Formats: sequence, structure tokens, C-alpha cells
Amino acid sequence: MVGVVRVNADGSLHLRARLVIPAAEITLRVTTSGGPGGQHANRSLTKVVASFDVAASRVLNEADREMLLDRVGREVRASSSRFRSQTANREAALAALAHKLHAGLLRPVPRRPTRPTRAAQTRRVEEKKARSRIKESRRDVGD
Repeated sequence: MVGVVRVNADGSLHLRARLVIPAAEITLRVTTSGGPGGQHANRSLTKVVASFDVAASRVLNEADREMLLDRVGREVRASSSRFRSQTANREAALAALAHKLHAGLLRPVPRRPTRPTRAAQTRRVEEKKARSRIKESRRDVGD
């Protein structure tokens, strides 16, 4: 997926070479990250939550909007609190949001039914015959 999804320097998301979600349509919220860390963790706003409103987006066409609404819902969110810096968490949250959007926009490849080859069919029948001969040789031969 590397190369298909990219976070630009301005905070916009570049998906599938044809779709760019501008930074203005992405909402970023910062908060304190939970867990241990004492006073520093309780006061530092390092956790970043990135959200994207699918229904209100102006860059999505109707087909993409419907697909995202069906698969991920009205609002897509991604958060990150892995790093100690807000900047690193911002990048991680935007990357996670981009990957969620990309996954929601993937169209499944339709399955094409296949048939076994003639050689495979012959091999299968020969194996069945061989197994039948083995079982037949185990039978008790009656007078």
C-alpha cells in the first residue's frame, strides 16, 4: 500500500493517484494520552484524533461517497498516541486515516469461476481407480 496512500506536507491525503482529500476537510483534535507518565502525561496534549466527514465531503464523487458510507459510516476516525510528540502522532493519525479511507474505497475483484484442466480430471479419475484397486485387493475373496 506504500505509494498508493500518501500524506502530503500540508496535511492533505493523496489516495489512489486520483483522489486528494484537502486538509480543510480533515478535522484534527488533540488531547492528553492516557496511561502512565505522571504529571507530564496528564498535561501534554500529545494524542491526535483525525476525523473525516464522508457525507459532507466535496471531493468525493457519488459512487465513492456511497461506498464509504456503506463500509465505514458517516465519519472515519483514526487516532495515535504511540509517540511522545504531537507532530509524530499527527503524522501517524493522518496515515492511519488515509489507510482506512483507502481500504474503504477498494473495489473487490469479481471472482471468475475456473474449471479443472483435462489433465487434472484424468489424474483425479486415475487416482480414484488406483484407490479402488487397493481396497479391492484387501477384500476377503469368497469361494
